[in-house]
Amino acid sequence: MTKLVTIYGGSGFVGRYIARRMAQAGWRVRVAVRRPNEALFVKPYGAVGQVEPILCNIRDDASVHAALVGADAVINCVGVLNGVGKNSFDAVQASGAERIARFAAQEGIATMVHISAIGADAASEIDYARTKGAGEAGVLKHMPNAVILRPSVIFGSEDEFFNRFAGMAKNAPVLPIVGANTQFQPVFVDDVAQAAANAAQGQVAAGTYELGGPDVASMRDLMVQMLSVIRRKRVILNLPYFAANMMAFGFDMVQAITLGLIENKVLTRDQVKNLKIDNVVSEGAKTFADLGIDPASMASVLPDYLWCYRPSGQYSAIKESAKNLRA
Repeated sequence: MTKLVTIYGGSGFVGRYIARRMAQAGWRVRVAVRRPNEALFVKPYGAVGQVEPILCNIRDDASVHAALVGADAVINCVGVLNGVGKNSFDAVQASGAERIARFAAQEGIATMVHISAIGADAASEIDYARTKGAGEAGVLKHMPNAVILRPSVIFGSEDEFFNRFAGMAKNAPVLPIVGANTQFQPVFVDDVAQAAANAAQGQVAAGTYELGGPDVASMRDLMVQMLSVIRRKRVILNLPYFAANMMAFGFDMVQAITLGLIENKVLTRDQVKNLKIDNVVSEGAKTFADLGIDPASMASVLPDYLWCYRPSGQYSAIKESAKNLRA
C-alpha cells in the first residue's frame, strides 16, 4: 500500500514544496491546514486523490490527532513571524509543535520532521527564537528520533523576503532596512524541501541540521544583489536600532489596540531584536553536506522570479539587447 505523510502547514511557503516532492516520490499526501478551501492548489501536485487538503488547527488536540491517524510519517512546517491573538508564538511554535509530536508518538508513527530555524534557543529573549527552541524541545520529548531542520532565511518565488524588498524598491527611491551589517545565509526553498522529503522517507539520520545556502552576506549586500537583479538603483538607508524600535512599537500598538484586526506586517519589536543577530550556520553543526545536498546559490535563482520588478518586466533583457545592437 502507498505510504501516507501528513504535512502540517503543507500549503505554506515551505510546505507546498515538500508536498510536491513527497507526491513525486509516490506518497499519498495529507495537507493539514486551517483553510483547506484556500489550499486546493496543492491537489494537482499528484494524481487524482493523491494530495488532499484537510481541516486542522494546530492549537486543537482533536484536529491535530485526526490529521495524523494512519500516517507513516509526519512533517511540521507551521510557524509564524508575528504572534497575533490566539495564534501566539507560544501557541503555534511551542505548544503546537509538541502537540503534533505527542500524538505522533501515541499513534506509533516512526518518522517526524520538524522545520525550525537557525537561532532557535529556548533561553532566548527573542520570542520567535525562544518558542522555536521550546518547540524543538517539545518535539524531542515525544519523538527523540525526529529530524529537526533549521534553515536560515528562505528564498524562492513565493518568499516574503526578496519579494517584499523588491516591491519596496519598485515604488520608492529609498530602500530602508534594519541591521545592515547582520549576516545571513539564504537558502533556496526547494533545497529545504528536499532535505525534509528525504528525512520523511527515512533517508536521513536523526538529529538537528542547520541549513544555509552557499552565500553568506550582510543585509546590505543582499539588498545590493537584489537591486542588481531588478535593474534598479536605490539609496539603501540603514535605520538605527533605536529608530527601528520606535517604529516597531507604533506598529505593535496599532495591532494591540485593534485586537489584531490590523496586523503588524511591517516590523515588530521582536523582529528588530532578531535583526541584531547573525543568521548563519553554526560552526560544527550538521549541514546540507551531511545530507548529500548541494544547495543552490542566490544568483542561480533570484532572476527567475524577481524579473517582474524590473523597469520593463519580462522585456528588460530584450531592451538591453536592443541597446547593444544600436551601440
